[in-house]
Amino acid sequence: MAKKGNRVQVILECTEHKTSGLAGTSRYITTKNKKNTPERMELKKFNPIMKKVTSHKEIK
Repeated sequence: MAKKGNRVQVILECTEHKTSGLAGTSRYITTKNKKNTPERMELKKFNPIMKKVTSHKEIK
C-alpha cells in the first residue's frame, strides 16, 4: 500500500514564452510539499525554444 503524504505533482509553464508569440510551450513537471508551500511555485528554468533561462510558474 502506498504512503499518503503532502507531496503533489505540479506543472510549471514558462511565463515569458506566452507573450513572445513563438510556437510551442515550455513545461516542466516537479513535486512540491503542499503543507510547506501552499502558494503557487515559481522557478527559473531553461526554455529550449527561446534558448535561455526564463521564469516558470505553476499552472492549475
